[in-house]
Amino acid sequence: MSDAQSNAHEFTVSEISQAVKRTVEDNFGYVRVRGEISGFRGRHSSGHCYFTLKDESAAIDSVIWKGNYNRLAFKPEEGLEVIATGRLTTYPRSSKYQIVIEQLEPAGAGALMALLEERRKKFIAEGLFAPERKKELPYLPRVIGVVTSPTGAVIRDIIHRLEDRFPSHVIVWPVRVQGETCAPEVTAAIDGFNALMPGGAIPRPDLLIVARGGGSIEDLWGFNEESVVRAVARSDIPVISAVGHETDITLVDYVADKRAPTPTGAAEMAVPVRGELIAYVEDLGTRQRGAARRLAGNLRDRFRAAAAGLPRASDLTATQRQRLDMAATRLTSALRSAQHTKVLTFSEKSRAFGPGLLQTRMQKSRADLDRLSSRAAYLATGRVSRAQLRFSPLASALRPQLLKTPIERATTRIDTLAQRLVPAFVRKVEDRRNRLDSAARLLDTVGYKQVLARGFALVTDADGQIVRSPGSVKPGDALEITVAEGKIDAHVSGAPAAPRRKAKPDPGEQESLF
Repeated sequence: MSDAQSNAHEFTVSEISQAVKRTVEDNFGYVRVRGEISGFRGRHSSGHCYFTLKDESAAIDSVIWKGNYNRLAFKPEEGLEVIATGRLTTYPRSSKYQIVIEQLEPAGAGALMALLEERRKKFIAEGLFAPERKKELPYLPRVIGVVTSPTGAVIRDIIHRLEDRFPSHVIVWPVRVQGETCAPEVTAAIDGFNALMPGGAIPRPDLLIVARGGGSIEDLWGFNEESVVRAVARSDIPVISAVGHETDITLVDYVADKRAPTPTGAAEMAVPVRGELIAYVEDLGTRQRGAARRLAGNLRDRFRAAAAGLPRASDLTATQRQRLDMAATRLTSALRSAQHTKVLTFSEKSRAFGPGLLQTRMQKSRADLDRLSSRAAYLATGRVSRAQLRFSPLASALRPQLLKTPIERATTRIDTLAQRLVPAFVRKVEDRRNRLDSAARLLDTVGYKQVLARGFALVTDADGQIVRSPGSVKPGDALEITVAEGKIDAHVSGAPAAPRRKAKPDPGEQESLF
């Protein structure tokens, strides 16, 4: 080995990696790199993105951190040619260099058109552009929601056109119609209108208009973002797309329920002409009144024709009237005959119901009552006598003297117990007082105040916690030192001293037993 090689300075792997990292970052800093996205599989579980930028002869690893990804106006997609702006750095663990991307933009209009066509095919495959899923526009919406810039000419054109045709209640949701925040603001506006409850403080629109003026494909790109397209697709409120001029096409135009060539055309689609509507209603009213008159005349003629074919009312009732007269004549004689028959029948039956029959039955009932009364009195007397015979032996045994002896015994026992209770209670109180005095003396003996009286101190921090080791405090902490005669406030002035380690004893010396 030569002297030059043997005298070369030794570097660790980490030193070499850090030196290369500083060299790359200092010499390049921010760069713009053009290439094709390769190996992009969506966002990592951490929220970061990892892929490769390549061209026909080289490739560079790329990373987009989670915070930067959310701010990107243009999201990465596999196979798309882009221009990435960021800073070069290295990854020391694998000895690779990479670019940390902070901005991302498509490489020209051709790339945007290719991406637009790819997204359009994706949404067609999902059925978002299918005609059968589009909703019918309301004929006369009472409230119209407009998603556009509040300062542009678009909103003035829409309101002016609505006032000319049919004045309506318009609610404007202000958004930016180009730039990085365009897509999230338009998405939030469409979802916000759909979130309004019917009958709430803010009326829910019956129709939505998403509008902006013309511009380049870059200016209109916010209306080609997937979030805006899906917001229009899931909207329960019908949507009219009025983005750009008639020659400007965005993905929102395909998914919307109706596409207008201009914002003014969207206002014309939204409401009919008020004068034409009034004239049409008046024409319908005139036609309805004429039809009603013709219908009434037709029914009147049919009624008259039907009435002419009917017989006269007197002819219809003549036969029935004659039958009624004959029945009335027969009814009088029939009533007389029936009355005579009933009188004869009553006379025959009345002979059997004279006063003698009732008197006989009353006498029989009185005799039965007297017999039952005599029998009841006899039975009551016998039952009373039997009861007296059964209870007379027991009456002699129930005397007040029988209870006197048990009562005297109980009184004597109670007096004895009362005399024993007082001394027992006194002894119980004395025993409890002695136990309390013993516990108080033991508390005084083992309490920390006795330890403080022997010269020790109790140290606590600002929270009142006992300080047990120097490592639990740091310089500047407030302390409270409690001694036997009171408390002392103190502060930690320096770093806590490290605990002294015991020196190893000399092998020739005997170790201390303590």
